[in-house]
Amino acid sequence: MSFAAEARMTRRFSVHGVDEAPSRSAMVEGLNFEDAALAFVELRHLEPDGDREVSLMVEDCETGERQCFEVDLETGEAGPCD
Repeated sequence: MSFAAEARMTRRFSVHGVDEAPSRSAMVEGLNFEDAALAFVELRHLEPDGDREVSLMVEDCETGERQCFEVDLETGEAGPCD
């Protein structure tokens, strides 16, 4: 896939910690919900500090669809919340 094609597929997402108020969210761009969750971790420079995982609420700014993701801060793996 070309860079131009990938850029057209990028969407805007609002992401915040599950335990944080939505007003603490950050706008990030990503290809999908998981990509947006990982972009948020990079943006906020989240590092393991006692807790190895962080739970994030990811909302598609265009559709309003919301999904919860858990990100392992040591491995960078992400998956749906339990």
